[in-house]
Amino acid sequence: MDHVRNFCIIAHIDHGKSTLADRLIQACGAVEARQFRDQVLDDMDIERERGITIKSNSVSLDYRARDGELHQLNLIDTPGHVDFSHEVRRSLMACEGALVVVDATQGVEAQTVANLYLALEHDLELLPVINKIDLPAADVERVREEIDQDLGLDPFDAIPVSAKQGLGIDEVLEGIVTHLPPPRGERKAPLKALVFDARYDAYRGVVLYVRVVDGRLASGDRVRFMHTGREYEVHEVGLNRLRREESRGLDAGAVGYVITGIKTIRDVSIGDTLTHAREPAEAPLPGYKPARPVVFSSIYPMSSREYGDLSVAMEKLALNDAALVYQKDSSAALGFGFRCGFLGLLHLDVVQERLRREFDLSLILSAPSVLYRVQLRDGERVDIDNPAYWPEPGAIDSVEEPYIRASILLPEKHLGAAMELCREHRAATLGTGYLARGRLEVSAEMPLAEVLFDFYDKLKTVTRGYGSFDYEPLDYRPAEVVKVDILVHHEKVDALAFLAHREKARARALHYCGQLEQSIPRQQFKIPIQGAIGAEIIARSTINPFRKDVTAKCYGGDVTRKRKLLERQKKGKARMKLVGSVEIPQEAFVSVLRTERGR
Repeated sequence: MDHVRNFCIIAHIDHGKSTLADRLIQACGAVEARQFRDQVLDDMDIERERGITIKSNSVSLDYRARDGELHQLNLIDTPGHVDFSHEVRRSLMACEGALVVVDATQGVEAQTVANLYLALEHDLELLPVINKIDLPAADVERVREEIDQDLGLDPFDAIPVSAKQGLGIDEVLEGIVTHLPPPRGERKAPLKALVFDARYDAYRGVVLYVRVVDGRLASGDRVRFMHTGREYEVHEVGLNRLRREESRGLDAGAVGYVITGIKTIRDVSIGDTLTHAREPAEAPLPGYKPARPVVFSSIYPMSSREYGDLSVAMEKLALNDAALVYQKDSSAALGFGFRCGFLGLLHLDVVQERLRREFDLSLILSAPSVLYRVQLRDGERVDIDNPAYWPEPGAIDSVEEPYIRASILLPEKHLGAAMELCREHRAATLGTGYLARGRLEVSAEMPLAEVLFDFYDKLKTVTRGYGSFDYEPLDYRPAEVVKVDILVHHEKVDALAFLAHREKARARALHYCGQLEQSIPRQQFKIPIQGAIGAEIIARSTINPFRKDVTAKCYGGDVTRKRKLLERQKKGKARMKLVGSVEIPQEAFVSVLRTERGR
């Protein structure tokens, strides 16, 4: 075990984690030049297109150190976005050390600090790396100062590299071997293996990714999941070397994969502990905290015939994405679907995109909302995230909404615009602090609902892309939250109802009405589209009817003839309005809800 190193790479978004991982893999000769591609550990098309890491991925590398000793390096590449911090947390549990990558031009940013605290929670040894030193704007000395002040790490340990050009990669590999500790564990103790990830293979069933803490796991062993109590026989074990490479067994300290022939996805729990069925361990490993969803949305298939396919797809995706929470839901307008909980809007977007690409599904998503606490007049307290279950206004005593503590890092010259943006989004407490020369941190306490739709995009706009944003849940505070119903031809459309603060309700209702006016086809009668809070109408648009020119055949003559024809047409329209019904096309739902998320 002295020649094994388990480590991950943590950093803010776009600081060069995946590029550094590429260079480490190349330096260890794990991939041939003709098979190499950028972002080699990013398997999904969506990761390559967006240039972000969504799923943690692991690879085992062989490295011969300068002293001649051969080491096995188990590298786990982690995401940088706040919405995927759950992936980072799971990866950290399988490691003893971490490379903290900092951009030489941007310096320490919000998610760098957040991931550092996650690593310290798990007692990881940290090695700072300063990346992008080849850029003209790089300021290595300033970044060393920030590493000392903001991260509390030794700035002289920081290794300057350019992952793009391959500079300093040998020093990083030596730093991993000399600075990061080997795994601790007993090979002769009863088996304990942490399941930190899983994937579904159409041919082999569920593939588990494990970190063996104690004991030895080999093919043919009978193993038990300690939380569920289910037992399986191990069919295959091995290492991840860009492809699965079978081996005889995994010893204490190893990171690899296990195939046990599990066919039912519900039998697997990420964070569970594997042990031998005959000689089980006394207690499971301390599991990670389950993800707490903060954004909720309903997902419906475009065609009701695809509901079965969507159900299967959700099961397979939840296995690979432990942060996704879902339950069955239904809507009068859109049929059967699922109410889902996400860690943020990017997480929601990625899940939607993966369902579309990997399972070939066409979907409609309802407007995102947060979890509100509602105190009823009869003394009962309920938690509500779905407008369909919102009580009548007369039954509500008070409402509380979730608040977050937002941390915004930005250049000093953009401070005024950022402060104004925070005030527009109902930020309560504003404070500023200097991090380094020309860089500030703005702290604000604000409602989570205000961050859902356009806050991050607007922040990037007002700071010209240099602002970074991170947040942590704070508490619940009183708020004047109302349910806004959308009525089409005086009938409520349940799928379009939303919850909002009273100050913002009218603006969003006008937006919905305007989008529906453009999307719903005209009829032979006038169609009113209204936004209402209870019985109070707060917004309205009207789709005017088709009109036939009934007076076209009248050439001159008595005006009463024209008036008679117009009156007859008017009565016909009134009769049609009474019996006519409006079918809202699926495209109307899609246009309203997509524009609501700014896409």
